[in-house]
Amino acid sequence: MFSLKGKVAFVTGSTKGIGKSIAEEMANAGAKVVISSRKAEACNAVAAEFAARGQEAFALPCHVGDKAACQKAVDAIVAKWGGIDILVCNAASNPHFGPLATASDDVFDKIMETNVKSVFWLGNMVLPKIAERGGGAMIIISSIGALRGSTVLGLYGTSKAAEAGLARAFAVEWGPKNIRVNTILPGLIKTDFAKALWSDDKRRASREASTPMRRIGEPKDIGGVATFLATEAGAFVTGQMIVVDGGVTIAGS
Repeated sequence: MFSLKGKVAFVTGSTKGIGKSIAEEMANAGAKVVISSRKAEACNAVAAEFAARGQEAFALPCHVGDKAACQKAVDAIVAKWGGIDILVCNAASNPHFGPLATASDDVFDKIMETNVKSVFWLGNMVLPKIAERGGGAMIIISSIGALRGSTVLGLYGTSKAAEAGLARAFAVEWGPKNIRVNTILPGLIKTDFAKALWSDDKRRASREASTPMRRIGEPKDIGGVATFLATEAGAFVTGQMIVVDGGVTIAGS
């Protein structure tokens, strides 16, 4: 039930952090993985790591905020491997740290284009391809920011809440084609993306103390959950927001 042998997985933002961990765990389960981010050098370097382990990986640079680039990437994957079984929308950006009142329209548009519109585009491009293969999974990496208000990450959280809405819509539309669509909501994970939140010893200690598991997350904590959702083990799970935060959101004061 936990095998992905013969499956093709397209993971955006997969040259480091959570995305790379997801690609690694899916490859460990037998999948062929597409390594994708904006920089070709990074994609090639990570794909070479996979090849050195005897795993099949395709380096494919793609800027998800560019619709034409997304379509080109999808076409390239289909041309190389014949189709797609799993789509993981992980690539995201957060150019604004502060209250909503200080965010410009340009910043708003950038966040929504990269974090939300790209998921809309890729879902509409890839889900028909997954249906052609008899079904599969789409996984969106959201955030616990989708569930909580914030004075400094409000726009980012808003975009992540929107992703959950897209997941539910895609889930009901594509469920009849044997496709599951879910979001994963990580808490604080030790990645470069969230470095400002965990690199300060005092701030990190405070977070660890308020977390039932008494630690912050590692990328592999998300990689394993994503792989579960992509396999037959997750065959009856769809439209859900899977919180992976060590218990932060359920802990009392």
